[in-house]
Amino acid sequence: MNLAQTINSNTTPSIAHQINAGLVQFVNQDVLPLTGLNQEQFWHNFSQLLNDLAPKNHELLEKRDSLQQQIDGWHQANPQFNANEYQAFLQQIGYLAPQGDDFQISTQNVDEEISTMAGPQLVVPIKNARFALNAANARWGSLYDAAYGSDIIAQCDGLKACKKYNPARGKHVIAFAKTFLDDNFPLKEGSHHDVQSYSVYFHHLLATFPDGSQSGLAQPCQFVASSNPDVDPTSIVLKNNNLHIELIINRKGEIGKTDIAGLDDIQIESALSTIMDFEDSVAAVDSEDKIEAYRNWFGLITGNLTTTINKGNQTQIRRLNCDRSYTHKNGDDYNLHGRSLLMVRNVGHLMTSDLVQTPNGQNMPEGLIDAVITALIASIEIKNPQACRVTNSRTGSIYIVKPKMHGPEEVAFSNEIFERVEQMLELAPNTIKMGIMDEERRTTVNLKECIRAAQSRVVFINTGFLDRTGDEIHTSMQAGAFKPKGDIKHQAWISAYENNNVEVGLACGFAGKAQIGKGMWAMPDEMKAMMDAKVTHPQSGANTAWVPSPTAATLHAIHYHQVSVFEQQASVVNRAPAKLEDLLSIELLSENELTEQQVENELDNNIQGILGYVVRWVEMGIGCSKVPDINNIELMEDRATLRISSQHIANWLLHGICRPEQVMDSMHKMAQVVDTQNQGSAGYKPMLPKIEQSLAFQAARELIFQGRNQPSGYTEPLLHQYRAWAKG
Repeated sequence: MNLAQTINSNTTPSIAHQINAGLVQFVNQDVLPLTGLNQEQFWHNFSQLLNDLAPKNHELLEKRDSLQQQIDGWHQANPQFNANEYQAFLQQIGYLAPQGDDFQISTQNVDEEISTMAGPQLVVPIKNARFALNAANARWGSLYDAAYGSDIIAQCDGLKACKKYNPARGKHVIAFAKTFLDDNFPLKEGSHHDVQSYSVYFHHLLATFPDGSQSGLAQPCQFVASSNPDVDPTSIVLKNNNLHIELIINRKGEIGKTDIAGLDDIQIESALSTIMDFEDSVAAVDSEDKIEAYRNWFGLITGNLTTTINKGNQTQIRRLNCDRSYTHKNGDDYNLHGRSLLMVRNVGHLMTSDLVQTPNGQNMPEGLIDAVITALIASIEIKNPQACRVTNSRTGSIYIVKPKMHGPEEVAFSNEIFERVEQMLELAPNTIKMGIMDEERRTTVNLKECIRAAQSRVVFINTGFLDRTGDEIHTSMQAGAFKPKGDIKHQAWISAYENNNVEVGLACGFAGKAQIGKGMWAMPDEMKAMMDAKVTHPQSGANTAWVPSPTAATLHAIHYHQVSVFEQQASVVNRAPAKLEDLLSIELLSENELTEQQVENELDNNIQGILGYVVRWVEMGIGCSKVPDINNIELMEDRATLRISSQHIANWLLHGICRPEQVMDSMHKMAQVVDTQNQGSAGYKPMLPKIEQSLAFQAARELIFQGRNQPSGYTEPLLHQYRAWAKG
């Protein structure tokens, strides 16, 4: 490890911490010159922030452990669960915070993608430059490409998607797209299927049919802009529910030359925002990994990040898209943002990093380092906009999503961190906006007070079933054996949790100011199923939801045309709120509820998923990818899925639902399955035949058998340890 403690005057001042030389070089040479900040003062303030806040960080983690020990003890002393006594106990120990008066958040200078628009959100590992660029550019997506390449159109009866364009499939895609137009941008007379040409006439869009008849839009205001309007328009921009689409007209195009109206594509405003992730989807275990991640974030903010894509015999350079320009129907310029609004997810309060160490070699809290460095980089476009090829926030805000916070005190601590970072970076108060991940039980049951603790900067709350379930199991580990994973989704606390998040957010004034989000669709190849299921997210009153790919973002955007989220929110505020007793309910297995075969099947399912993910994380450094499940259905996996699976087996071991030897038998059996599934994958290291020498197998075993002892059931400490060994 290359550390620089007292660095000469050309780099940093003498400070109390050892700072990785690579970080110092990156910050001093690349970042600070674009901010106008003094190097010596920056490093002094950085060191002082760590000195002041690291002890508080440690105290909060100790309180987590203390609360968990008390809850474990209560369940052991009260094997017959009494809901009223349990709730009183949680209030007594401070797990349940006192509820204050109603209030409204006062967050200001929020970009429209968060405040007044509703649409999909991507989450992408920041270490993968190609994924990051694809996600940032997924603000716009081709509806034709999304439908053609997915199972929205059935792959049967001559409709299979091949390398060469299939006109029969294309015909169905065009029909699907024009039905989308009829449903969401209807004509006053006739159908888009039959339009021969589109033209602009005195601020109106006119559709002409083969018989010479014409029709405008049923809602003329939906037409907002076009390109080349005075002759034959090359594009038409329509707007619905504050989302844009662009009809691209090109009678010489591959599709347009066969289309009656010359319609070559329909571009849909898709991923309005993207979370660039330093947390669950990233395998970043040391200084080298973190600096690579920071460099990619720097490239996104300055607009200079590029990556090379090889397609066939062609090489393409991918970079951030530019904005889009049109002519408004009244003749003025009409400009639209060309990229997702970028947010950044820091790590939580738990982990530490060798980026900065105390003189005796103790790693400092990684969340503190993330807050300083990611905000410093993001501040470039505020302090020196000329240094940035593109603009992210048009309101001068920095968006940091903070995960895995347990209750109001930890949110208040994050608020204090951001205040200190603003001071050291010479930013106006509340420039840094906070996203609160509602994924821990203690946050859910105290959500109102969590929001209050950041009420002048909060812009985002969301739900995440997997992490939330992992914490549910760990928190109530001693209460009894949990039902199989598939049954947990139908328990009372889940629906209460999903409803509570929206209800509390709206009661605190999120409408028109902040995002309320829903969780990930985990099956990136099952788009038809997603379209059938995920419409419930905008119907719930959530103005964003996570999707696993740019294609999924384009398709999920259709739901936000079908549903007016802000109208839905108006109805949600009038319904009866979720009950605390439901949020705190614990539904457990009854005696002899499962057969031996059902237990074995559940173990195989869980363990196959654990091994399939861990082997890529530990051996290959892949933090998020499509991992085939036991039925060879590819699922988008990250640490949240691993947390629930490992905690579930740990719970069953504790309560005797399964035996250690059963778990080990399943692990050996599933290792062979996972090795077979990954045959031919570049860089894959099979676990068999020398299974006991496989670091991935050892890590998976530890995650299960030491799961009860992991802080809050988190997987990061063990994953980082084994990945560091694998790298070494």
